[in-house]
Amino acid sequence: MDPPTSTPGDPSPAVTLPRAPVRTVGQWVLLGALVGIAAGVASAVFLLSLERATAFRLRHGALVWALPLAGLVIGAAYDRWGRSVRAGNNLVIDAVHADGARIPLRMAPMVLVGTVLTHLFGGSAGREGTAVQMGASLADAIVQRLGLRGPLRQQLLAAGIAGGFGAVFGTPVAGTVFGMEVVCIGQMEYDALLPALVAAVVGDLTTRRLGVVHTVYPRVAAVPLTVGLAGRWLLFGLAVAAVAVAFVELTHRLKALMERAIPAAPLRTLAGGAAVVALWRLVGTGDYLGLGVPTILRAFRDSSVPWYAFATKLVFTSVTLASGFPGGEVTPLFFIGATLGNTLGRGLGIPLDLAAGVGLAALFGAAANTPFALSVMAVEILGGNVFPHVVIVAVVAYLASGHRGIYPAQRILGSKWGGARRQGAIPLRDLDRPPAGTGGDHPADGGSTAGSSRASRRSEA
Repeated sequence: MDPPTSTPGDPSPAVTLPRAPVRTVGQWVLLGALVGIAAGVASAVFLLSLERATAFRLRHGALVWALPLAGLVIGAAYDRWGRSVRAGNNLVIDAVHADGARIPLRMAPMVLVGTVLTHLFGGSAGREGTAVQMGASLADAIVQRLGLRGPLRQQLLAAGIAGGFGAVFGTPVAGTVFGMEVVCIGQMEYDALLPALVAAVVGDLTTRRLGVVHTVYPRVAAVPLTVGLAGRWLLFGLAVAAVAVAFVELTHRLKALMERAIPAAPLRTLAGGAAVVALWRLVGTGDYLGLGVPTILRAFRDSSVPWYAFATKLVFTSVTLASGFPGGEVTPLFFIGATLGNTLGRGLGIPLDLAAGVGLAALFGAAANTPFALSVMAVEILGGNVFPHVVIVAVVAYLASGHRGIYPAQRILGSKWGGARRQGAIPLRDLDRPPAGTGGDHPADGGSTAGSSRASRRSEA
C-alpha cells in the first residue's frame, strides 16, 4: 500500500506508520513459541498429575478426611518458601503493569504441587490459576534470562498468561483473548496479540502432543435468537451477575475474616480443610469436591440436577480458596455456572444444553471481568451456535456485577458503563482508598486488607 499523502487544503500533515520489520515479527514468533512450549510442558505435567490424583481419590474416598492435614502441609510450605508467590494471579497481573515486580520461578513448581495435593484430598479448586501462574513465572524466567525489560517483558508475561490458559483448557483462541483482556478491565492489551497468540497455540499443541486429552463438552444445538428469548437472557444475565457477586464477596470477605482470626497460614489452611470435610459430611455426597466435571456434563442433559447445586459448590469453593489452598476458580465456576444455567433453563423455558453452556461461560466471564474471552471459549468448547446467546448474557452479567472481581490486582481506567476515564489505571483493590494511599501500599498477598475488601464490595454508582 502506498503511504498516505496530504491533499490540498488538508491542514494535517501526512503520517506514515512504520512497517513491522521481518526481524521484529520473527522475534515475537520465537519468543512466543518459547513461552508456549514452557507453558505447554508445565500444563501437561500438571494435567496428567491432576488426572491421576483425582482418579486415586475417587478410588479411595477416605482420603478426604486427610484434607485438613494436607492443608497444614501446604500452608506450612507456602509460609516457609512461598511468601513471595502466595499472591498468585494477582502477583502476575501486578507484574504485567510494573516492570520491577519480578515473578519468582519457584511459583511454578509450588503451585503445581500444591494444587495437585489440594485435589488429591478433595479441595474444591480449579486449574486456571495454576496454569496462569506457571505460564507467567516460566515466561518471566525466560525474560530474565534474555535480559528483556519494559514493554517487551510485559507483553511476554501476557503471552505466558495466554499460553497457560490456552494449554490447560485446550482453547488457544480464548487463551489469547484472556491474556489480553484480564490485565485491565475495559481495555485489550493488543500490543501482546502476536506473542500471546503464538504462545497459546504452541502451548495447546505441546500439551496435546504430550498425551493430554481435554474434557469433551456437548455441542449446543442451534436456537434462533428472538425478542422473547433476548428478554429471558436479560433475566438470566442478571441472575448470573448476582451469583458472581455472591462468589466474589464471600471469597474475599471470608479470606479477610480468616486472616484476622487465624494469622498463621498453616493453621488457616488446616481450618479450611476441616470446614470442607464438615461440608462434605453435611451434604452427604462427594459431587462438590475437586473439579466436579461429571456434574458439569450432567447439567447439559439432566433436568434432575438439584436446583441448589450451584450454591453448594459456591460455598465449597469459597471456603477452599479463602483458606489458602492453591488452585484456580475457572472449573468450579464452570460447575456453578452450568448448574445455575440448568436451574434457570428449566424455569425460563430455555433448552438445558444451551442454558448450561451459557451459564458455564458467562459466570466466569463476569467474575473475572473477561466477558469476551469466555464468549470465545464457549464457541471453542461448545460450538458456534452458542455465540450470540453467550455474548448477550456475558456482557449483561459483566456490567451488572459492578466494579469487583476475583482478581483485586486488575487495573481499571473508568466505569464499566462509560464516561470519562481516569488519568491512570488503578487496581480494583484501591478503588475506595484515598488518592494518597494508591500507588503501591497494598500488601504482597494481592488483596487481603480492608482496602481490598472494600474494593470487592464496590458496586456501580
